[in-house]
Amino acid sequence: MKFSAAILKLTFFYVLVIMVISVSFSLAIFQISSNEIGRGLGRQANILHDLPSRDDFHLFDDFETLRQQQTEESIFRLKINLVYYNLLILILSTVGSYFFARFSLRPLEEAIEEQNRFTADASHELKTPLAALRSEIEVNLRDKNFSIVQAKKLFKSNLEEIEKLESLSGALLKLSRFDEANKIEFRNIKIGEVIEIAYKKVESLAKKKSIDFVMDFFEVKVLGDRQSLVELLVILFDNAIKYNPKNSKISVSTFKEQKYFVVKVKDLGNGIKNSDLPHIFDRFYRADQSRNKVKADGYGLGLSIAKRIVELHSGQISVVSTLGKGSEFIIKLPLV
Repeated sequence: MKFSAAILKLTFFYVLVIMVISVSFSLAIFQISSNEIGRGLGRQANILHDLPSRDDFHLFDDFETLRQQQTEESIFRLKINLVYYNLLILILSTVGSYFFARFSLRPLEEAIEEQNRFTADASHELKTPLAALRSEIEVNLRDKNFSIVQAKKLFKSNLEEIEKLESLSGALLKLSRFDEANKIEFRNIKIGEVIEIAYKKVESLAKKKSIDFVMDFFEVKVLGDRQSLVELLVILFDNAIKYNPKNSKISVSTFKEQKYFVVKVKDLGNGIKNSDLPHIFDRFYRADQSRNKVKADGYGLGLSIAKRIVELHSGQISVVSTLGKGSEFIIKLPLV
């Protein structure tokens, strides 16, 4: 409803501007044309008056009257034509301005809608661990035989919920930071170093599941922010570890493709359904059903952050997946 009012206001503004310009031109055209008509007929009158005077030239007075009538009729027709033209411009400008106003406000409308969805999703995700904390505490407080052992279990459970809240708040802060592109500094960095740093951050997780990383990359420089690119690869590595079976491998390969440096991260998980692929980078989207053999915790923000980081580096990110055979995430970053 608010955007409908905004569209109407913007349409009215566009129409007002167009009509002011149109009427101003019309007045100028009317004034110039009237003067030209008056001068033209005035020259004719002067020529007739300069002719030798004769008695049968009393018709000159009738001709002068006719000339005045023609002048008035011409000016009147000019007025009518200009009015019609302005009415036509008013109609066309109203229709055109309405569609142009809708087109102009569409990005703002989409941004506000996405912000509202993001706020609603974040509120929902925050509500779940908070509700769990509250219910557990209330139930145990009503227990008259509440023991130390039960208290320890309660505190342990509460800590798990607090860790979830910390994880969610951290992810939201990262999204906020990466949405403010002006705060990120871009420099020439070695991509090999970035890959090694990212691997060290997830190495312990990989060893817990006996997952080996098969690295096949060469050193090259890209223009970017080291911290955010490390975060990008940590997200993809962590995602691959999460869905990869135990005692398996994850391959990381790099190569050049025209003006891009390409990084591929391939896992051997259950893959992603085709219906989930278009939404895999949406905020709070979790395609758990597509990988039903693995129960993975998370809030569906990791790949959204990854996509935002790639966009900030003027790159591209995509995924190729086959059910039962795994997924391959492909990152393309511009070379220096």
